[in-house]
Amino acid sequence: MLQLSYIHENTAEVIKRLAVKNFKAEEIVNSIIEKDINRKKIKQDLEKNLAYANQIAKEIGALYKSGNISEANEKKEITKQLKETEKQLNQQLSVLESEVDQLLVQLPNLPYHLVKPGKTADDNEIILQEGYIPESTNNLPHWEIAAKYDIIDFELGNKVTGSGFPFYKNKGAKLQRALVSFFLDEASKEGYNEYEVPLVVNEASGYGTGQLPDKEGQMYHIGLDNLYMIPTAEVPLTNIFRDTILRAEDLPVKCTGYSACFRREAGSYGKDVRGLNRLHQFDKVEIVQIQHPSKSYETLENMKDYVAGLIRKLGLPFRILRLCGGDISFTSAMTYDMETYSIAQKKWLEVSSISNFESFQANRLKLRFRDGNNKTQLVHTLNGSALALPRIVACILENNQTPDGIKIPEVLVPYTGFDMI
Repeated sequence: MLQLSYIHENTAEVIKRLAVKNFKAEEIVNSIIEKDINRKKIKQDLEKNLAYANQIAKEIGALYKSGNISEANEKKEITKQLKETEKQLNQQLSVLESEVDQLLVQLPNLPYHLVKPGKTADDNEIILQEGYIPESTNNLPHWEIAAKYDIIDFELGNKVTGSGFPFYKNKGAKLQRALVSFFLDEASKEGYNEYEVPLVVNEASGYGTGQLPDKEGQMYHIGLDNLYMIPTAEVPLTNIFRDTILRAEDLPVKCTGYSACFRREAGSYGKDVRGLNRLHQFDKVEIVQIQHPSKSYETLENMKDYVAGLIRKLGLPFRILRLCGGDISFTSAMTYDMETYSIAQKKWLEVSSISNFESFQANRLKLRFRDGNNKTQLVHTLNGSALALPRIVACILENNQTPDGIKIPEVLVPYTGFDMI
């Protein structure tokens, strides 16, 4: 959530920068400012009313003490009127504060200055491409490989749950476990503290990281308990520090966690949904950093390079994109996407997003640090997929086909216990 003070002080800039995200902000921003000015006026009236009430209370006490009962009782009538005025002003203040908050949560985060305008993913910038891509192959797509070697069962998942909930079997299950262990071990080497997180969160947690109220249609909701299945471990990991004041010397805070992720993927039917390309439940290792504002973009570059290193170790061709304004998320200030190339499907598949949210999440979370002057400031929060498994598995199966089977990346062999499927 954008800071109210920043909107007041930089109104034109806010409107201009949100236009990069193709968001028409002028009406909402002007309404926020107008309502907040009224809120401040009412608050001043309330303070004046309270000061007058305190003054009258002292006068009444003095009158009773001096024996002027009649005059004291007259003053008490004024007190009743002041209490009624206070009640009305508090009600008005509460309504305005709620209205301002409801408008504030509709505003996306401001894009960083490097984020270029654009409408769709076609306008994203390719900043790096690496790895060998053959011109043509007879490689089978992963869903045929899965059936051939009996390692993933999509029909069984459809029977037990529904589409988008596959069963991993035999060496397919071991490959999943190997990838999770490899990714977690690599994150630990990089200084991330590992957590095993809850798979459901409360409404406050979803609000804190920006999933609510923006993405409630994409989340699985447990109505009886008003809980949400997590779309990523980012949500519980970042919310560990909700309502927290850190010390400057504690920064950066680095967390990692593996979890199943749940996404309804509403509106995505027919869009690359075959096999593992788009699931409702999938596994992912997430990395999260809480950083000093002056260092967050340096950290973003480091996180980007770290994730690229994971893909490089798996031997997969990949590219890095900087997302344009039309493709960046509601909460992000700048995002890098990682895509690996599927030789069998002949297309790029997204396997990671690494984002800097600046203070947008921290403002919602009330997550701050105390600086050298003993003043509190909002931190910057960042996260990235390191990595999401389904499309990584798809590319390993599709790209590593040999006459003898599927060759397992060398770094995974100590985890799988086999080098071929």
